[in-house]
Amino acid sequence: MSRVAYVNGQYVPHKDAAVHIEDRGYQFADGVYEVCEVLNRQIVDMPRHLERLGRSLSELRIEWPLARKAVEYVLKETIRRNKVTNGLVYIQVTRGVARRDHFFPSADVAPSIVVTARNTSRAAADLQAEKGIAVVTYPENRWPRVDIKTVALLPNVLAKQNAKENGGKEAWYVDTDGNITEGGSTNAWIVTRDGVLVTRPAESGILRGITRAVVLDLVEREGIKFEERAFSLEEALEAREAFVTAASTLVMPVVKIDTAIIGNGHPGSIATSLRQLFHTATDLQVV
Repeated sequence: MSRVAYVNGQYVPHKDAAVHIEDRGYQFADGVYEVCEVLNRQIVDMPRHLERLGRSLSELRIEWPLARKAVEYVLKETIRRNKVTNGLVYIQVTRGVARRDHFFPSADVAPSIVVTARNTSRAAADLQAEKGIAVVTYPENRWPRVDIKTVALLPNVLAKQNAKENGGKEAWYVDTDGNITEGGSTNAWIVTRDGVLVTRPAESGILRGITRAVVLDLVEREGIKFEERAFSLEEALEAREAFVTAASTLVMPVVKIDTAIIGNGHPGSIATSLRQLFHTATDLQVV
């Protein structure tokens, strides 16, 4: 079956999906996006993702391309048309198509919206989680407003490519103070030698991850010892456990940072438990 994409009001074959060459997302990275997990034909935490999309749009002063209810319908319809059972649905909104100029276009320029969906292998993801992944550190070099989920991801691309070339699945940014900020496309967590779960506060310097928020709900529910604070690369290297979170990975154990083996080199009990419990704390909406 050929895939289908939604582009500015039309469902079109994925291979033919296109936007104008002067779309500001293409020329200026002037746009935002969200990715939701699809689990057993249910969208995971769609309300939280759309709330964050709305915040990102507001921060960039971009109008919603459609009413929120209409966006919800398009997400579900795109999933249905692509027959996605387990996978991801992606939404991107840009400021629209206008003559190339750094200034915002006139108010009559409509935002552009693109939605795609695809199946992924849950079995492959679970197998990866049983083994854990390696991360490779990288100097923090992004603009300060990483709290906005923009499509300006070139620094992330370079960091993740560097990780790949050095045997890693993810990059961890290290700031000028020697602290871990977050991953190239994930939030970062450690479990200290004393069994305390630690992640960086999301007030600034990192994205307020939706998967991160669910894990925080689980941590409170399960009574896990927790501290929301900065942690250093040195502390991470000495940690009992480490893991990353994102809609595309859920809770993914980290067993190696650079050349250092974390813990006993196998996924830790807290990360494994949080992954198993994850969907018991999410909002699930049938497609």
